[in-house]
Amino acid sequence: MIALVTVLLYLSALLTVGWRKSRSVGGSTDFLLAGRRLGTLVLVGTLVATWTGTGSIFGNAEEAWRVGLPSLVLPVASVLGIFALVVMAPRVRRADRVTLQDVLEERYGPAARVLGTLTLVSAYLVIVSYQLRAANAVFDGVLDGLVREGSGAAAAVADGFARTGARLDEALRGVGIPSEHGGNTAGLLLLAVLIAVYTALAGLMSVAVTDTFNGVLMLVGVGCALPLVWFAAGEAAQAAGGADAGLVARVVAELPESGRRLGGHYSGLEIASVLLPAFLLVMGDANLHQRFLSAGSVRAARTAAFLFIPAVLLVDAVILLTAIAGRVVMPDLDDPGHVILRLALDPDVLPPLLGGLLTASILAVIVSTADSYLLSSSASLVRDVYHRFVSRDADERTLLRVARCVVVALTGVAFVMALQSSAFFEVSLFAYTLYGVGITPALVAALFWRRVTPVGALASMVAGPAAAIIWRARGLADVLAEATGDAELGSVGAVVPAILVATLVLVGVSLATRPRAPSTSG
Repeated sequence: MIALVTVLLYLSALLTVGWRKSRSVGGSTDFLLAGRRLGTLVLVGTLVATWTGTGSIFGNAEEAWRVGLPSLVLPVASVLGIFALVVMAPRVRRADRVTLQDVLEERYGPAARVLGTLTLVSAYLVIVSYQLRAANAVFDGVLDGLVREGSGAAAAVADGFARTGARLDEALRGVGIPSEHGGNTAGLLLLAVLIAVYTALAGLMSVAVTDTFNGVLMLVGVGCALPLVWFAAGEAAQAAGGADAGLVARVVAELPESGRRLGGHYSGLEIASVLLPAFLLVMGDANLHQRFLSAGSVRAARTAAFLFIPAVLLVDAVILLTAIAGRVVMPDLDDPGHVILRLALDPDVLPPLLGGLLTASILAVIVSTADSYLLSSSASLVRDVYHRFVSRDADERTLLRVARCVVVALTGVAFVMALQSSAFFEVSLFAYTLYGVGITPALVAALFWRRVTPVGALASMVAGPAAAIIWRARGLADVLAEATGDAELGSVGAVVPAILVATLVLVGVSLATRPRAPSTSG
């Protein structure tokens, strides 16, 4: 019951903040960039809450449960990418644009704006879709917990949602949309509506405020749960006949052999396949750059980027360590991506009050990421397509109305996409890959390489994602492993060949074509 109360209080607080802040939104710049007034601390809070999303608390947790201590290498990608952001952030802020596509068009022309928008929206909607599935997993978990407690009212609500969800599934199948997400479709739809309404009310004006709170809530919830989960893991190890050693030694001894050492499990190619997608996404993430464009000054953007590093390291490490201990507590999970949620809802592991706090923290992580990626997608479509090519004379009020409608429409598309899969880690890596190889090389070149040409950038923006899709669809990693007799090559993710193709095409075509004078590079 406590978990349900905390979740309802959290959602109510979000909608209240969104409603109050909506009265401060005077136009699309307020909606999309919070009027360019964000200070350092708010910037850090919204950066951490935005980046630490379902990819961390479900995707990385799934990988940590699966492989053990070697998963602690995962935050390296974020840290390296953020170091690159420290260099890029002041240049992006000085460009004084609304979206990254503004920068791409100024350097490469209108076609780069359109291509960048298509890549961004496609990848970001995948990311939003699994945020919705994760939110629904929280909702389903809370209801299941209440049913197990013997609550008659909860059982009636759960039964009602189950019947409504079944009818929705049947209706969707009737129009050719299968439901394979493994949760209750009625709950998924309800949460999609709540997130759409909250995001559409005030945009970044409300998101920046609640993201700071979300970041604190997330750190407190997972941080307080970590020692108790490790203690429960130690007891589970002892009950299983583990050695009479220290807590950490007992827990580690219960992990698979390849998961007991930091250097175990991953080969060199696997490390690249796991780390490169997140690294490339951080560097070119329009969502994070949008935060820097919202900064009150270049100095605030640079300081926030530096503080972003230890904050992300801390949050990611706590999530991974909690999931590793969760492997020992719950060794037979059929959905390891839900390990932290399962721990939060298990009264034998966490006290109900702390479990409720952790549940609300998980939901905070999900919502703060979903709303941010919806806003970035909306900003790109409104500024980079509607205002640029459809209605150049539209005033700020018109752009605001269009932006709100686009947020709602995109949430609908993400809802349909959420019905198609139940995976987290694999899906998040591929979404990161598509965006990272399609946008990041061209963006970095626009800011730092004077010799890059529009033809080279456009060719790279097409070739990178195409290589990733072909590699994955054709199963070329397995083909390569079979052809060479080297089984290790079967673990090569799409990001490795895709970034090589994108970079080689960018450099090769640029050197072979005539350059034009840049206007945004430093």
